[in-house]
Amino acid sequence: MTLSTEKKVWTDEEFMALSRDGHRYELVDGEVLDMGNSGMEHGGIGSLLGGLLAIYVKQHKLGIVCDSSTAFTLKTGNKRSPDVSFVAKDRLKGLKRPPRGFFQGSPDLAVEILSPSNTIEEIHDKIVEYFDNDTRLVWVIHPDEKYVLVYHSPEPDRFLRPGDHLDGEDIVPGFSMAVSELFEDWDF
Repeated sequence: MTLSTEKKVWTDEEFMALSRDGHRYELVDGEVLDMGNSGMEHGGIGSLLGGLLAIYVKQHKLGIVCDSSTAFTLKTGNKRSPDVSFVAKDRLKGLKRPPRGFFQGSPDLAVEILSPSNTIEEIHDKIVEYFDNDTRLVWVIHPDEKYVLVYHSPEPDRFLRPGDHLDGEDIVPGFSMAVSELFEDWDF
């Protein structure tokens, strides 16, 4: 849903002030897009993956993991918010803490969890933009179909099923988890 048809340049402060109502927004081609709410399954997968990744990254001092409330300012001025993201420590040199505003550039790893409202075109556009801004790895998680697509460029090159492992490769060296963990039924 487009909130504004008038294109303007948004300051970080103005853009961050939009999220007070609990919605998530992205800025694409000067338009503020309401990303809506995605539901518990989406949030649960994002929290599980983000939590495991964050613990691993912190233990190994590899960088920082962020959630979906974090927007990245890209070369075009667009502000994109992956569901989970990772920025490597070499890109954070000189910083003692995360910026209060938005990170200038894309994450090294961007994770998108498909929601029923996502379109193929929308996800493809995000993936293209991530790679145009030096993202090195994208994972697209499909909760309904229980698979993960792995991208090193705007075209997927790996299709992972529940019997496979998600691998951080050289972007998050040593990180691995079973894809099945993302889709497990509760046992409580």
